[in-house]
Amino acid sequence: MRKFLKGFAYAAAGIIHGFTERNFRVHVCAAAFVTWFALRFYELSRGEWAVLIMTFAVVISAELFNTSIERLCDKVSPEQDEKIRRSKDTAAGAVLISATASVIVGVTLFWDTERFAAVGEYFTMQPVRFLWLGLAVIAAAFFVFLPEKLKK
Repeated sequence: MRKFLKGFAYAAAGIIHGFTERNFRVHVCAAAFVTWFALRFYELSRGEWAVLIMTFAVVISAELFNTSIERLCDKVSPEQDEKIRRSKDTAAGAVLISATASVIVGVTLFWDTERFAAVGEYFTMQPVRFLWLGLAVIAAAFFVFLPEKLKK
């Protein structure tokens, strides 16, 4: 049982390590904003929530696989190598495909011009809400980009 539970600890450590990657943080922030948007402005069915959550999971998992492959490739071959470059590019391509598919899922679930008007009204009725959204976006930008600046 102890070995089984250690597996969860190792997996959690891997997820936490994902936060060292800028693109991982971008995807996590995007998932958070989309979740807030869906909860506040939409009444998604259970099936739609399942699709949305699976979409988040696929993109974030792809980003973790990409990070894993990049780290392994850098360890195996620190020097320039064409096969290593192709391997890393292929992993990045998998992330791009999943992220692009997630945008298509988002458009499919959320495209509703009447709802867009309601969103606009939500922010114009009380402009302080727009300020809070702006602050949330700024906070997300710091979360995404500040760690990169601190590394240098």
